[in-house]
Parts: sequence; C-alpha cells; structure tokens
Amino acid sequence: MDFNDTPEEAAFRAEARAWLEKTLGQPSGRTGARPDSAEWLQIAKAYQAKKAAAGYVGLTWRKEVGGRELSPIYSVIFGQEEQQFQAPVAPFSIGLGMCIPTVIAFHKPESVKRYVGPALRGEEIWCQLFSEPGAGSDVAGLKTRAVKDGDDWIINGQKVWTSGAHYSDYGIVLVRTNPEKEKHKGLTMFVINMKAPGVEVRPIHQMSGGSNFNEVYFTDVRIPDSERLGEVGNGWNVALVTLMNERLAVGGSAGPEYGEILELARNTPSPSGKGSLLQDQAFREKLAGWYVSAEGYTLGKYRTMTALSKGQTPGPENSIGKILNANRMQDLANAAIEGEDHFGIISDADLAPMQGAFHNAYMWAPGLRIAGGTDEILRNIIAERVLGLPQDVRVDKGVAYKDLPKG
Repeated sequence: MDFNDTPEEAAFRAEARAWLEKTLGQPSGRTGARPDSAEWLQIAKAYQAKKAAAGYVGLTWRKEVGGRELSPIYSVIFGQEEQQFQAPVAPFSIGLGMCIPTVIAFHKPESVKRYVGPALRGEEIWCQLFSEPGAGSDVAGLKTRAVKDGDDWIINGQKVWTSGAHYSDYGIVLVRTNPEKEKHKGLTMFVINMKAPGVEVRPIHQMSGGSNFNEVYFTDVRIPDSERLGEVGNGWNVALVTLMNERLAVGGSAGPEYGEILELARNTPSPSGKGSLLQDQAFREKLAGWYVSAEGYTLGKYRTMTALSKGQTPGPENSIGKILNANRMQDLANAAIEGEDHFGIISDADLAPMQGAFHNAYMWAPGLRIAGGTDEILRNIIAERVLGLPQDVRVDKGVAYKDLPKG
C-alpha cells in the first residue's frame, strides 16, 4: 500500500496548510483544553465563515448544496492539517458531520437549500437528539412520543447527553410514532427548532467544570409534518445514516498525542527519585503499549483513507479505531496525571503542564467511550459484522414496543 499523497492531494494539502497559516497563524503542535464560553463561540463562528468563504466546508458534498464534489480523501487531508492548528471547529462538528448529511439525504430539496447554507457558514448550529435516560446504548428503546395532529406532530418526552444543545439553533430528533410496532419499526425522525415553544434545555454540570452536555425536555412541542426526515416509521433506517457518520467522526476525536506524554515524562522526576519518569521501567512498559496501540489506530485510519481515496464507503471496522482511541486516551491521561504525583491534582490550564491537556483528556475519555456507541456495543458490531460471529440473543424480536417490559 502507498500512503503518500498523490500529486493532486499533495497540492491540496499545501494549499490548505497555507490558508490555515494565514488564517490561524502557526500550528501549535498540541491539542489542549478548549474554552467553552460565548466569546469562544463567536470566534468559532467567525472562523467557520472564513472557512466556508474559502471553500473548505462540505468538500465532498454536491455542488448544488454548496459543496465541491471532491473525493472524501480531501476532507480527510484538510481535517489532518486543521487539527494541527487547534481550529475552533467543535460547535459545528455534529451539525456538519452528522445532522446536515442526514438532512441532505432525506429532506425535501427546498428544505435542504434552506438549512445547508447557514450551517456551512456557521450561522446556525445543530445538535443530535437521540439518547434518553432509559435508552442510551439501546437507541431504539426511546420513549419520547410524537402524536399526529392535523399537519403537525406534537412531541412530549426527554433527551439527555445532548452535546451543544444550549447553543444550537436546530436539531434532528428521533421519536416514537407507533408503539404498536416493534421498537425499531415505530420510529420517525424530524428536524426541530431548538427555540420553539415547549423546548427546554438544561445544561449538565460536568466534573471538568464545563457544561457541554444537556438535558432537553419537550412539552407539547409542535413540529410540522413538512420537517419529517424520511417516511413515517422509517426513522431507524434514517438514524443509521446519522450513526454511521457519528462513529466515523467520534473515532477521530483529538487528545494528547504520544509525543506529548514523552515530553512530560522527560521533564517529570521518577517516583523512585532516580532520573526522570522516562527512565522508570514500569512507565516505559506503558509507553510501549501505547505506542503499539497508536500504531494500530494509525494503520486502521490508513485503511479507511485507502477506501475513501478509491471512492468506497468505510465499513464497520471503523468501530475498532474508536475503541482503541478512547481507551488509550483514558489510560494515557491517567498515567500522566499519576506521574505528576501531587502536582497532578492541578487542573488549572494556566498552571498545569501543557495547559491541562491531560486533565481535559481524562475528563473527556469516559464520555468518548460512550459517544457514538459504547465500547460494549461496538465490540458486538465488530464481532458480528467484522468477524462474522453469531448475533446476541434478542428477546424483543417480534414484540410490539408497548408490550416490552419497562423498568
């Protein structure tokens, strides 16, 4: 396999890097804590507007919806370069990576035109409303109901762990429209205005000090049938498109890199008091394990990039990368904090090593192991769809949702 850029790809990479240097300055070479404030959101929106104007958003999308119809490999290349600059892209990743592609695939042409442009330019932010208190890993077990009322649907229920809901303008919401059907067959998806009457967003205070996740409550929220995505009762198939994009996006979530833990170890005294942490045998064994894991993840990404460069759609093997990345991030960050001894309790970005990058990663890693499918769900996907092992026993097959035991 040849992992080098083609001449066309190399030219695009150089062009993208030159634009990023002009727009954001020199790359930092490190991913660290990101602020979550109104000021940061405005900075992110300003960057997104410049990025859209330069033609670096929606690279793979059709030209009639504002894209450039490039091969997916060009999107990968730009993402690789952008990540080095710590570009403020987080508010738009869910909308552009998961929601808008679903809107493009299933909404009416006039609605696609209405929503795509403002999302590309960062004028409107989107969130994804799937998980519920009793239906996290089992998305199809959700309870939020939508009842038809003339040309509208009336929604009542609750979602949880909704990233960015507190600053989102729109979202895609999966609801139950027919409890008489099996749980996967009675679902429908809609576009929802997050500012509509009856929508209440409650930020969840996290142990990191931030509030990126939210609870969202719906009380008699009216949604026009014209905002439906796909056919009534076909919401599960629509959701699979969103979830496929989510798992690919989440699998590449950034965190402290292997070189950063090496830098920390060189400058941190060993617990034995002899030399640096880098000379500690137990720590060196962990370094070797992380290196092997990181190389495996990198080679897995190369396989995905190869598929993309050939115009193919990556398969369920992408689940492997997310499991590797999330668990390595948690283990690496934990070891870094422990290696700092009592200084490891300092999480202030102005005082902690590398602006608290390891603390930020440690707080985020458990969420990453849940987002886009838990470790257990993804291991089942790998077992069944990659290795061809028998499926788990399901006792809910052929049973209407209303007849399932609720606890």
